Amino acid sequence: MKIIEAKDYQDLSKIAADYIIKKVCTFPELKLGLATGGTPIGIYSNLITDHQKNGTSYQGVTTFNLDEYVGLSGDHPKSYRYYMNHNLFDHIDIQKNNTFVPLGDVDDIQRECTTYENLLQEHGGIDLQILGIGNNGHVGFNEPGTSFDSETHVVQLTPSTRKANARFFSSLEEVPTQAITMGISTIMQSKEILLLISGEQKKDALNRLLTGNIDKNFPASVLKNHPNVTIIADTAAFAGSKVHS
Repeated sequence: MKIIEAKDYQDLSKIAADYIIKKVCTFPELKLGLATGGTPIGIYSNLITDHQKNGTSYQGVTTFNLDEYVGLSGDHPKSYRYYMNHNLFDHIDIQKNNTFVPLGDVDDIQRECTTYENLLQEHGGIDLQILGIGNNGHVGFNEPGTSFDSETHVVQLTPSTRKANARFFSSLEEVPTQAITMGISTIMQSKEILLLISGEQKKDALNRLLTGNIDKNFPASVLKNHPNVTIIADTAAFAGSKVHS
């Protein structure tokens, strides 16, 4: 793993955005895996600013999102499709039909899992996957205990994950109880992974990732088996870490 320490969240966002921009400029037909939540917001804002100022084009880029809430349609303001449109896609020149997010409101959610997994394989997999990490080590919505062999599947969200995501909803009760997510095996097939970790609340997760064993009860630990992972973490996330860059 390569480790880059950022000064703060703004610095992390700029470093990560510059990393992505360089990849897009070098590989105009990049297949990019995207994440949602609080951490990527600053990155996407930087990508938009660069596109507007410098004209970086996303015409040839194809994107695949990690996950989506079960039960939410793409136009629901709390869905991840809506999040991506609002925070990135509507503001750059990417072709919307080349942006893929699992469908959370279909009748046959298991079939959607298979369809999404097949779609990824048909496109040859992901070149650069953006990841965050949960306080419990989840990546995507792969909660502790998820098999490292898992492909795209439906997960029951843990109380801690629902509580962490409640800030995006009016109440905890509104947070969906299930999500569809790329599996750990699917994520690990990405050619390169960029893991973003920000804030003091993530310091324990980062420390466990860097110093702990590979354990399915801490899903992010599997990233130690990947040959091309870059961690960008800010100083607050490194607080108390036994391994420091």
